[in-house]
Amino acid sequence: MYKNSKVLALKYRPQTFADLIGQEAMVRTLSNAFSMERLAHAFLLTGVRGVGKTTTARLIARALNCESGHGGNHKERFEPCDDCPNCKGIAIGNHPDVLEMDAASRTGVDDIRELIDGVRYGPVQGKYKIYIIDEVHMLSVSAFNALLKTLEEPPTHVKFIFATTEVRKVPVTVISRCQRFDLRRVSIDALKAQFEKILEIEGVAVDPMALSLVARAADGSVRDGLSILDQAIGYAGDELIGVELVRGMMGLADRARVFDLFEQVMRGEIGTALVGLRGQYEAGADPLVILEDLLRVVHWLTNLKLDRDSEVVEVLPEVDFERGKNVAVSLHMQDLTKAWQVLLKGHGEAQYAPSPLE
Repeated sequence: MYKNSKVLALKYRPQTFADLIGQEAMVRTLSNAFSMERLAHAFLLTGVRGVGKTTTARLIARALNCESGHGGNHKERFEPCDDCPNCKGIAIGNHPDVLEMDAASRTGVDDIRELIDGVRYGPVQGKYKIYIIDEVHMLSVSAFNALLKTLEEPPTHVKFIFATTEVRKVPVTVISRCQRFDLRRVSIDALKAQFEKILEIEGVAVDPMALSLVARAADGSVRDGLSILDQAIGYAGDELIGVELVRGMMGLADRARVFDLFEQVMRGEIGTALVGLRGQYEAGADPLVILEDLLRVVHWLTNLKLDRDSEVVEVLPEVDFERGKNVAVSLHMQDLTKAWQVLLKGHGEAQYAPSPLE
């Protein structure tokens, strides 16, 4: 039986760079920077929610202050040892030289001035004094201006690590003074493989197709996916986490039925299509999700039409590949273009409609 006092997102938070999934380019760049001793004085981590920005910031802080890397010894070790006092202190959040600030709640210039006042003092325990500022785009203009001079010429014992979901709101004067890393959305396959490992450790039975639905709903966010899994585990109890359970819990549409719906609309069978749509709605599917799935179907069929034999074309779960190729052949590109435009307009209108189904 599944027993867990911690939510999965916290229990399986990466403790090493090797544990980060889907961010190989960033890990390689950081590894080379450590081995070549070309470490930036400020890092900017960007990406959607739940891809590992704050986790990466803490890993960088641990790697910089890990005692195995002291004395110019970074070449010998990139991964934090997880055993020295500095690594342990940063991991549990009580290290005196690593200060985390949430810019969403402390946006003013006075908060930044208070931070800057401490920059002139050296580290107490580690090699570097490290400032981690989360959601840095929330800082006010005056706060950014107060930070600029220190950011341009910081003391050698100070490192800044910024994290943001909205990099466009960060002034270019700040971005230009940082080494920027764009954390990518994690692919569905990578998410599914990670979730399979976690559920195997937890001893939870799951249908692989249900796991595909969870990975798709996570939209590239590891944290979102693990939150959905936590909910599914609680909903299932001791039962298998199956496709219908996940659909019922999340209001997801059946992709095979969505494909049927698309074919009915393109054949002009409006009555049948409306009955099918109503059936999915009554089964718990969100009309907006159905429209999004219809858009994915059109996109998939367009790719199939452009390159019918390509092996890189995404395979839609629950939809037969040969069936998709046959439909793509039967439709003209103008039909697919018009369908895309109509669905896109309908999706926008449904978001603000009192009743999305109507």
